[in-house]
Amino acid sequence: MAYTAGKPALAESSEELRARIPGWGVDLDPKDRPSVPRERFDPNLSGAHWDFPEKQPEKWPRERSIEHKFLTPVFGTSCPPKGVSGMMRKYAYRRFSEGRAAHWLILVAADRVDSLGSHLQSFLTLRPDNPITETGVLSEFTRHGIASRVGKKRADLAHQPLDVIIVAAPWVVAGAAVYRVLKRLRETIGRAGRY
Repeated sequence: MAYTAGKPALAESSEELRARIPGWGVDLDPKDRPSVPRERFDPNLSGAHWDFPEKQPEKWPRERSIEHKFLTPVFGTSCPPKGVSGMMRKYAYRRFSEGRAAHWLILVAADRVDSLGSHLQSFLTLRPDNPITETGVLSEFTRHGIASRVGKKRADLAHQPLDVIIVAAPWVVAGAAVYRVLKRLRETIGRAGRY
């Protein structure tokens, strides 16, 4: 067995396996295989028309793990790194190996920063994010959300209390901050109007 101090037992030979397991190795002899007349075994035949694939052009410097000598020939371009989250991602790839927890924790934090940035950016548009409709909280009341959880052995029930913190808390904190800023602004304007 892997990851034990003891040496694993040697594998049984074909004859031992055939004696112990009825029918083992019936297709070892090519004459017994139904596909042999059509089968053509060529160890050098891969179907590729190149020795090394043509490299995709880089439109901007891409992240590359420090374990790799060069960037893979093909890579994704749908989400280019941008802003603070992009700097965090580049730092994670430049500084830490993929085998280190710090690498992945920085990437997770960068995703959270990107998400927050997207939420804040939505307020500059004509259609800002709506946490009530976009989080699906209304379906809890219209699609039997609570009844589907009570008395069931669902795996997502363990992290359900965290959903409130992860989804609702940022909106509550942002709302409280806006309220305090507006209140302080009103008090400042009120004091200025008295003088």
